[in-house]
Amino acid sequence: MLLPKKVKHRKMHKGRKRFRQVETRGVELSFGSFGLKAMEESWLTSQQIESAYRAIARSLRKEGKIWMRVFPDKPITKKATEAKMGKGKGSVDHYVFPVRPGRILFELDGISDEKAKEAFRLANSKLPIKTSIIRR
Repeated sequence: MLLPKKVKHRKMHKGRKRFRQVETRGVELSFGSFGLKAMEESWLTSQQIESAYRAIARSLRKEGKIWMRVFPDKPITKKATEAKMGKGKGSVDHYVFPVRPGRILFELDGISDEKAKEAFRLANSKLPIKTSIIRR
């Protein structure tokens, strides 16, 4: 599971959903020649990111190179199921990465078009958002 080694603040504000914002950082290919781009906004959990990464790695079978461009560093808290109201904020349950449209999630290099499309198709099935494949 992906989680930060050390955090400055253990708990974080949830944040508000404003009108649809488009990502301005991490929107162009930096490392590879193929990329998986998010088309919707959502919170990707560390399990979803890890699952998509493993699907890509399994389909490549030790050829090519994978870059993960997202890392879950936003803590999500949860209170116990039968806890009474009040008594403060719950403990950290899991970590997420808030994705906005346009963000590149994964990059690939050193493989053919068909293999990249198949790998990203498998990864897309593990993610809760619509994605598109881009190439350099």
